[in-house]
Amino acid sequence: MDEKSKKESEEISVRETPEDSSGKGGERKDLTSELQELRQQLERKESEAKENYDRFLRQVAELENFKKRMAREKGEAIRYANENLMKDLLPVLDNLERAVDHGQGGGNGKPLLEGVEMVLKGFLDVLNKYGVTQISAKGESFDPEKHEAIARVESEAYEPNTVVEEHHKGYYLLDRLLRPSLVSVAKPPEAKEKKKEDGEVEKGGGDD
Repeated sequence: MDEKSKKESEEISVRETPEDSSGKGGERKDLTSELQELRQQLERKESEAKENYDRFLRQVAELENFKKRMAREKGEAIRYANENLMKDLLPVLDNLERAVDHGQGGGNGKPLLEGVEMVLKGFLDVLNKYGVTQISAKGESFDPEKHEAIARVESEAYEPNTVVEEHHKGYYLLDRLLRPSLVSVAKPPEAKEKKKEDGEVEKGGGDD
């Protein structure tokens, strides 16, 4: 390469060098800008994560408070479940006390009986208000679902297996049995039963 060509080559190289430096600087600037944007995005995400975590902690605390409040209210509801019933029974108690006071004052006893009957009626009215009803027993056919037999009584006035006496009343709470009626149940008289058995024997013997 002659001197002239070498010189021209060096001039071209010098002219290209600033342009190459400028290109690398642009790339550096783009990387810096991209890193800054990524850093800002990361900061925003961290801020959102912190807000979500704080919101989560508040929700957990509110849920725990709600559970405690519900447990407290449930406990109070169970503890005072019979409050209305007790309030409705107080007038019955008042009437019973008046009847006792009246009976202690003397008299022929009829006013006392009337007072007790009034108290009984008031008491039954309160029970009915809360879904408690008496079971019909005397004169009814024996039903093991609601009657409990403690004796069998000979009777010509009642059909066999009929309730002839009620020792204490049974009660329902809505459709649930609170307690069965304690009853005595009719059975045929022994003489009549024996006669019936003898007749069956004789009839059977005739067939032979």
